[in-house]
Amino acid sequence: MVRPERRTRSDLVAVVLILVVVLAAAAVIWWRSDARATTSEPAAAPAPVLTSPTRVPAALHELWRAPSPATPVPVVAGSTAITGDGGTVSGRDPGTGAVRWRFSRDLPLCTVGEGWDRAVAVYRKSANCSEVSSLQGDTGVRGPARNADAPFGTRLLDDGKYLTATGERVLESWRSDLVRTQQYGIMPALKNAGNNLRRPNCTYPSVAVGSERIAVVEDCPDDPAQRITVLKTKPEDDEEPEEVSSAVLGGSEATAVAVSTKQTAVYVRDRGSLVMYANSTGGIEAEYPLPTAGAPFPDAGVEAVAADRVWTVNLRPVPGPEQAGAARSISAALHRFDPAITEQRVLDGLATAGPDRPFRVAVLDDHQYRQVKDKIGDVPGATFGGLLYWNNGATTVALDAATFAPLWEVPGALGPGALHGGKLLVPMPAGIAVLDRFTGARERLIPVDRQGWDGPVRLDSAGTTVLEQRGPNLVALG
Repeated sequence: MVRPERRTRSDLVAVVLILVVVLAAAAVIWWRSDARATTSEPAAAPAPVLTSPTRVPAALHELWRAPSPATPVPVVAGSTAITGDGGTVSGRDPGTGAVRWRFSRDLPLCTVGEGWDRAVAVYRKSANCSEVSSLQGDTGVRGPARNADAPFGTRLLDDGKYLTATGERVLESWRSDLVRTQQYGIMPALKNAGNNLRRPNCTYPSVAVGSERIAVVEDCPDDPAQRITVLKTKPEDDEEPEEVSSAVLGGSEATAVAVSTKQTAVYVRDRGSLVMYANSTGGIEAEYPLPTAGAPFPDAGVEAVAADRVWTVNLRPVPGPEQAGAARSISAALHRFDPAITEQRVLDGLATAGPDRPFRVAVLDDHQYRQVKDKIGDVPGATFGGLLYWNNGATTVALDAATFAPLWEVPGALGPGALHGGKLLVPMPAGIAVLDRFTGARERLIPVDRQGWDGPVRLDSAGTTVLEQRGPNLVALG
């Protein structure tokens, strides 16, 4: 038998010293790590589901307000209103403002947005906005995170499937696990010379997203005017941007308004026109004059006129044997948004529908539409119609979601508006206008005391609460 080795006093001392060094190194790493500088206080239980309003109240009064300079628009994730101030993201009860959960870091926030029912917080380091964390809206539980190349001044734009971080020299898109799907522009540390760009020396003063496309206004030194370029949000090769089309504009003060798979709407301010470009050719399809008096031009790198979308679900006549199945599928998908949508109601509506007179089943905001479009998109007879509400600083314009053609205008509006209680609410200098969501006919004006604030106002609705982003503050009305 082999005699076991004997441990000496020197061996034990050496082991102790090694353990001390390892623990000391671990302590130093932890002291310098992001984990030590992060505080996460999730909610004890998920937030209750919000009740959709059935009407617009007769009056609106301030319920609460909170500083939120990191949210350029009201951010609602799940059933929670989100605020961002300093290095802290807070999930709040929309009706009371009470903090349900909190997440903070020892870094300042660049911006906070929403995607996939999560709050997405982008934090600033010395060189750029590189630290990205996602938080479940109803609980504040941490989800996927990533390091990014987003520049200072970035904004997060949601097309329903991808988030795009804007920037004057670079923009990038992420899928729901925060894996990057594309990057366009010049980064601080290049992987490829010129980053596989056709025009590497351009800046990007305006960006719009939609239908897995990105519309980018480019300022390029070799072009006589600005140009509009359309990219795929998820190219075939994630190392190389995939350009759909690019065309030089007839002006040098342009804003990307909206983009689909087929076309792009661009507001060319120095021409006073909303111009439609075909994505297949880059050619002009239509042009519509719009008022510009008093319209401020947006800061570089910021999409100043993001459109709010509203969708209708319509049913055209279907053969008798298919009616019961269609009514069952439609009511099952939409009943949670409106309890009045039942299988029998849909069947009754189908009985009155004609080829040129579809039955309008429901009106959905963009978030609701994204949740159900795949569930009812293949139902026989089901079609979607839509409107975009867009503001150029002088007027709010309703655009047809399919063609982007202007339908009606609200002069003097402070922002694009939002759905609430079956109506369109549009911020005006004296309060909030209540409009028919399809025709723009004004029904009444609800006075709102904004305590001297006369700048742009972005609206959203969280249950029965109306949210207004007024510069660095989020204000709740009810």
